[in-house]
Amino acid sequence: MVCLFSGGRWPKRLLGVALALAVLLVGLWVAIHRVPGFGPWLADNARVVAGPKAVAWVEDEAYGIEDWVNRHTRSGEKPEAYWDVPARSSSSAAAKAQKADRQARDGSPTVLLRDVGPVHESFSAPGDGVWLGMPDPRQPNEPVVMAKTLLHPDRNRSWAVVAVVAVDLREAELHVVAGLQEPEGRTKEAASYGRKARIEPAHLPRLLGAFNGGYKSTHGTYGMKVDGVTLVPPRSLCCAIADYADGHLAIGSWEKLAPDEPKMSWWRQAPLCMFEDGKPNPVLEMKGFAWGASSVSGTTVIRLDERGQILFVGIGDHTTASAIAHAMHHAGASNVAQLDVNFSFPKFVTFAPRDPGSGELVAVPLTEHFEYSEDDYVRKPAARDFFYLTRRVEQPGS
Repeated sequence: MVCLFSGGRWPKRLLGVALALAVLLVGLWVAIHRVPGFGPWLADNARVVAGPKAVAWVEDEAYGIEDWVNRHTRSGEKPEAYWDVPARSSSSAAAKAQKADRQARDGSPTVLLRDVGPVHESFSAPGDGVWLGMPDPRQPNEPVVMAKTLLHPDRNRSWAVVAVVAVDLREAELHVVAGLQEPEGRTKEAASYGRKARIEPAHLPRLLGAFNGGYKSTHGTYGMKVDGVTLVPPRSLCCAIADYADGHLAIGSWEKLAPDEPKMSWWRQAPLCMFEDGKPNPVLEMKGFAWGASSVSGTTVIRLDERGQILFVGIGDHTTASAIAHAMHHAGASNVAQLDVNFSFPKFVTFAPRDPGSGELVAVPLTEHFEYSEDDYVRKPAARDFFYLTRRVEQPGS
């Protein structure tokens, strides 16, 4: 008989190795979640060594383990509100207050939305589904063109949240910017394209907000065109957001949008549309389908209302694809596209002066749960593409 463990040394050594490994894993988890940029840096370097598929598997398993732990340790928690919501005596009174606060230059209300209420009446935080105006601190006398609300869409995860920002496209414009590194240039014209990777300086006086862009090229090679330059050719079987020369915005399957591509000023592709024409994608209910990424993670989705006048940007945390898609539909979704995933990238920020009277702007997060820096999008060049919003310029004679 062969004795594998002689004396008491090996068990102690194995215990020491196990403890060291546990400490290392805990340390990595803390660093990934607490040190800005560490998670993406680690993942990018791991992809070089092990390949994208291996890293994607590790990420998915890690999110699965985190979700399992949360469901066994936080199951009794109640949904949490991220901001205070003033009490309202009635929905009609709220609508009147909104109209008074959000009067546009032409006399029509801007971002006037009916409160949608919680996704689940018996499972919500105070203020879920109540729209709050987001005044611009730099232009307090201008119309309020953005509003926000919070939703808790998952009965099994009280910590799963979706923060939604509604933007009146009659008063605001959406712009897209290519990052220094992403998406990777896959055309000849992309090689000579000068990537700004920051918000256009001329747009800073009218700047309203910004949010993350789409997937890295290694995760699906989704196409992008900006400033008349196609950086990545379009692919089939995907969703897209497109801006047209006449000023209107569209979100939908690329196959539907493609015939009008010559009329587009820019476009950015994303995974399959989660909702289209008000109908959910059947794939949403397929067990284990992760929509191109981890099944339970942070994510950003973007969508339009049926008239194409209101843009909704949803940032989810600890949400499944199905949960965030249905939360956006609850908020009024018609067509829904997913942008980027994982907690490091999804974010929505507004901008405020660094100091009173200062012309220098700093990014202000919608909630402190986002990973961000004050220099995001305005001074620090972005490695990845992103979107930003500006107040529309009033046309002469309008």
